[in-house]
Amino acid sequence: QVQLVESGGGSVQAGGSLRLSCAVSRYTDNTYCMAWFRQAPGKERDWVAGIAPGTADTFYADSVKGRFTISQVSGKNTLYLQMNSLKPEDTAMYYCAAKGGRCLSERQYYNYWGQGTQVTVSS
Repeated sequence: QVQLVESGGGSVQAGGSLRLSCAVSRYTDNTYCMAWFRQAPGKERDWVAGIAPGTADTFYADSVKGRFTISQVSGKNTLYLQMNSLKPEDTAMYYCAAKGGRCLSERQYYNYWGQGTQVTVSS
């Protein structure tokens, strides 16, 4: 089993930055796609970004491309999401997620989830 715990959420003004972290309970040995999802009140949980096992290729939703950066340092069981130029529409609960094998954007394929960390962006 893989356990994930997010941190780093908070309130920030539009245009500001925030860095989210996701601590992983055990080393996944480069076999898991790590990803970030977000869910605003009354909305569906949407995929934000992913980083592939082995190659470390990154993928982003169009809504965050150029503003967000997902990363994971080799040998460190921590996933990051650097968020810059934040907009009010980025306000949501952000979740760290993991699935075995290649990255996919559909939430149904992810086996493991963190508890979420709230990000609020004011105008």
